[in-house]
Amino acid sequence: MHHPRNAIERIGIDESGKGDYFGPLVIAAVFVDATTQGELRLMEVRDSKKLSDGRVLEMAPDIKTICPHSVIAIGPQKYNELYAKIKNLNRLLAWGHAKALETLLERGITCERAISDQFGDERLILNALQEKGRKIGLEQRPKAESDLAVAAASILARAEFLIRLKRLSSEVGTTLPKGASPAVELAAKMVIKKHGQDRLGSVAKLHFKTTKAVLVSVLTSSASHSL
Repeated sequence: MHHPRNAIERIGIDESGKGDYFGPLVIAAVFVDATTQGELRLMEVRDSKKLSDGRVLEMAPDIKTICPHSVIAIGPQKYNELYAKIKNLNRLLAWGHAKALETLLERGITCERAISDQFGDERLILNALQEKGRKIGLEQRPKAESDLAVAAASILARAEFLIRLKRLSSEVGTTLPKGASPAVELAAKMVIKKHGQDRLGSVAKLHFKTTKAVLVSVLTSSASHSL
């Protein structure tokens, strides 16, 4: 079956770290054409959630080698500042998606189509785009990671998230787990005990319910010690 060249060409966008208390929010955009689509297929690229962390870290440099891409990492401190201003995760995501897309287009990529996961009103992304991006058609799809371009973006975003989470762990001298769980709460308490409450904002997304739970627990334990 013969596809016109530009029917295959597209930019996939995906993010990592949205549901993780610790670490950055990372958004990646990857441009795919007929040639790189075949190469990604040979590499067995698929949604990063279906791959082990080790495999994600192995595949990311190869994807970066063959595909034009951009990776935007919003570290916890910057994330907390933006969230305090925007006060809405979908708007923050839209801003990040637009930024990743713009950055890729600024590198001289011409493309008419971008695909991302469905996470809210697509006008949010379109409004956040600058002039270059406004010429692009944006498709938001449920389960967009089934598209190779989006799957490749999910791998780049996840790899960057993992690398930065590990770096933050070594900076605070405590393993910062993924997700939001009792193990995550325990690590947050360790960070506060070692470095004080203010340090939490440099490793964690403070608007998560975890922050409240941890601070209440730290306050009650210090109150009982002082009795």
